Amino acid sequence: MTEPTGLPFEQSAPPPGCPAHAGGVRLGGLEYQQTPSQLYRALRREHGAVAPVLLDGDVPAWLVLGYAEVSYVTSHDELFARDSRRWNQWENIPADWPLMPFVGYQPSVLFTEGEEHRRRAGVITEALEGVDQFELARDSGRIADRLIAEFAGSGQAELMSAYAHALPMRAAVQMCGMPETGTDTQQLVDDLRISLDAAEGDDPVAAYMRVGERIQRLVKEKREQPGADVTSRMLLHPAGLTDEEIVQDLISIIAAAQQPTANWICNTLRLMLTDDRFALNVSGGRLSVGEALNEVLWLDTPTQNFIGRWAVRDTQLGGRQIRAGDCLVLGLAAANTDPQIWPESHVGPENSAHLSFSHGEHRCPYPAPLLADVIARTAVETLLERLPDLVLAVEPEELTWRPSIWMRGLTSLPVQFTPVTH
Repeated sequence: MTEPTGLPFEQSAPPPGCPAHAGGVRLGGLEYQQTPSQLYRALRREHGAVAPVLLDGDVPAWLVLGYAEVSYVTSHDELFARDSRRWNQWENIPADWPLMPFVGYQPSVLFTEGEEHRRRAGVITEALEGVDQFELARDSGRIADRLIAEFAGSGQAELMSAYAHALPMRAAVQMCGMPETGTDTQQLVDDLRISLDAAEGDDPVAAYMRVGERIQRLVKEKREQPGADVTSRMLLHPAGLTDEEIVQDLISIIAAAQQPTANWICNTLRLMLTDDRFALNVSGGRLSVGEALNEVLWLDTPTQNFIGRWAVRDTQLGGRQIRAGDCLVLGLAAANTDPQIWPESHVGPENSAHLSFSHGEHRCPYPAPLLADVIARTAVETLLERLPDLVLAVEPEELTWRPSIWMRGLTSLPVQFTPVTH
């Protein structure tokens, strides 16, 4: 694909009092969302490693595109902190702003800093360490078998809704002590999707409120009757988190486990079904599921951009003057494909230095990436074992990506295969 000669996006005059964002790039209503790599290349060419952008409603921010620059920002909490109350734009932000679930301050681990962040992240880490990875793989395999059985006899399926989203959702809520299935659980997942990746006509703020109410009930239930689950381990932890703190942190855990893992599964299946390197060759070998999962984290990472960090004081980054209170969006996908680290766009399957789980103290807490890998790997391997002749039901170029600058996931993944009867 050739690079566009002009910028493939709409430029806009900055809001009053924002001279740094003259020519800022609107990140809403994008026409280039199917190929965001074009946007990142154009931004690099025009602005370098840090580009001025305009969020919904033309709110100014900085998009950090460079691998070295994202690593620097995430390693220097004393300069670029997580508490969004520092933002210098709050007077311009309406209460129903679509990105409010991302930036509205909550007493959650996501917005804590320093010793408080270490305390909260420590509780999450220890609660997740209590998850037996072999049991999780077994449970994920059992969930996969049940989901596959629902469509195996028909010879066709739409894997996004019937499999890729359903499996990590059921695994995540089960880890946290909720029923794996049911109307209640499905409503929670729908609301999580809306709050993280709203479609036209969705109300992400209202959805986020409903998520909070459901998790509040879960915490109350586990306070009264604890079990062998993540929620109970957080409640019983000697750090003594309040119920409100645990509610907020559980929302972060479930959201991180569900939507990104679902897109990781689906993006990996898309790669394996469209790239000849993953097809079974004459000698019976093919590149592995693990290699496909890792390549997706480099080239089609589920979390494309993450908002954000807020400058603690005036500073410089990538040749830009950053003012105290400015918002920085972490361009994880752009950083992963930075030509400075991949001059020939080559990704080695053994290299896992991507930024898909972020970096630094606020990165995805250990062992969350390992648990996500167990779920995603089990999902892909089980599907390919049960339906070995699985193929796309459409031409690869007919697949479309969801229109989001934040998440990278398909709108649908239709497949066909020989019907299997049990």
